[in-house]
Amino acid sequence: MAVEHPAPTLPGDQTRIHNIGYRSYDGPRLGRSYARRSLYSQSLRGAYGLGRSVKSKVLPMLLFVVMCVPAAIMVAVAVATKANKLPLEYTGYAVVMQAVISLFVASQAPQSVSRDLRFKTVPLYFSRPIETADYVRAKFAALASALFVLTAAPLLVLYVGALLAKLDFADQTKGFAQGLVSVTLLSLLFAGLGLVIAAVTPRRGFGIAAVIAVLTISYGAVSTLQAIADAQGSTGATPWIGLFSPITLVDGVQSAFLGASSAFPGGIGPSQGEGVVYVLVALGLIAASYGLLMRRYRKVGL
Repeated sequence: MAVEHPAPTLPGDQTRIHNIGYRSYDGPRLGRSYARRSLYSQSLRGAYGLGRSVKSKVLPMLLFVVMCVPAAIMVAVAVATKANKLPLEYTGYAVVMQAVISLFVASQAPQSVSRDLRFKTVPLYFSRPIETADYVRAKFAALASALFVLTAAPLLVLYVGALLAKLDFADQTKGFAQGLVSVTLLSLLFAGLGLVIAAVTPRRGFGIAAVIAVLTISYGAVSTLQAIADAQGSTGATPWIGLFSPITLVDGVQSAFLGASSAFPGGIGPSQGEGVVYVLVALGLIAASYGLLMRRYRKVGL
């Protein structure tokens, strides 16, 4: 008895077209500049935990308060004692509070870039109109802006307090402007170095440890070598040793060109000729940091 077999079904016979309501987007296309601005603003907000969980806000906000409290205390003392000047120069505040600044960079630089590397979302950014240079510039500018807010806020507290204490307006305005120039350089330098170090690894913990190690060990080593050179009478070597730490670089620039008191041993900072070398090294490090970030994200975005 013959067995009937069903006719074979071709693959094309099983094809179905379902109308599930997809429609093309016909709204405004805001383009590359809007994407760059959005990435910058979100990264800047993220540096202070805004738009994130409460846990993410604790450390950056605490560090911000710690930066501002000593300035408020100095202002209160100046007003109460009717002092003729502030206890600390505007240009010296960031140098004294460098540990807090380093901790902020160490905590927020990996937060800015490590998650994108860890979860491999960087290629998704580059699949849109945004390009590698846009990503790097937005991240660099956001962290530098966050650092500027952190370091300029206490200077503003000092300035307002000095005016309330009726200190000389011209002197305080000049000192405040010099302090802003100093912290601008510091913000760019620390942001660049912090991002380069953090971009090496997708592990946030490793990034935090690496940034702290680079910033603190370099300063400790430079300060120790400067103290040894000063004790042995080799004062000429002291300014050149200061080229090997970010915070001493900033200190050297402001003491050479902004009339600031130097934190170097003996209070003797670099001359203006040596200060030119400090400026060139600082700008070179900022440019090199940008270049290294560009190279890193070109590879990651492939």
